[in-house]
Amino acid sequence: MAESKVTSKVPAAENTLRILKLLASKRGPMAASSIATSLGLPRSSVYHLLGVMESNGFVLHLHEEQRYGLGISAFELSSAYSRQEPLSRLGRPLLASLVDVIGESAHLAVLHGRDVLYIVEERAKNRPSLVTDVGVRLPSHLTASGRAILAALPKSQVRALYPNAAAFTARHEVEGAIMKYSALSSHLDQVRQRGYATEHGEVTPGFGSIAAAVTDHVGWPTAAVAVTFLEDKLPADQWPALAARVQKVADELSVRIHGRPAK
Repeated sequence: MAESKVTSKVPAAENTLRILKLLASKRGPMAASSIATSLGLPRSSVYHLLGVMESNGFVLHLHEEQRYGLGISAFELSSAYSRQEPLSRLGRPLLASLVDVIGESAHLAVLHGRDVLYIVEERAKNRPSLVTDVGVRLPSHLTASGRAILAALPKSQVRALYPNAAAFTARHEVEGAIMKYSALSSHLDQVRQRGYATEHGEVTPGFGSIAAAVTDHVGWPTAAVAVTFLEDKLPADQWPALAARVQKVADELSVRIHGRPAK
């Protein structure tokens, strides 16, 4: 009898999670009828589940718009997710294995405004110290990590992040520095076509980096995996092979966070 009772609750629990995931994947609130249509559920069931979720703070009913959005309890779950540092915990062993194989330093970064924030660094043995230590922020358009993430964002989002020339900064004078939106847009097109991002001495002279995006279940860039090395120690013809290793780690991390590999 008890087993039957538990089993009868499974569809409701599954549909509740489906509704939450659907709302989380959208840019704005949705009408209950749209939710029902998208998920192939009876409207009566959707209204019932939304009522329960609203009473528990997981959805918010916008009465004037007659739409539903995520509530404060969903935000609290998101905050708890951040506090538990799952990306760092899941990414660190993958980066450590990558470093063991390639003998170069690797790091994991997330987008923070127009900057990238480094949350994991795995230093290779006998390799010089880097500026990309945990907690460091750098302009995303200067770094391979940032470019990998920006290339996976909608172009409108990138434009919003870089509305004018004042948004661009440089650490060093390098040939072909990206200092305006048209240059950034063109560069990101190359990243999308190539499948990985690069950086040549724009963060630290003499050092290059290769990065690939980590994506979530809707293809949104959550982070980027990157390796950094002395450019004179790695011939240009070896960069694609190294990029393939970096992409493999980024894809594995995408899967581990219940996402999907970057395309």
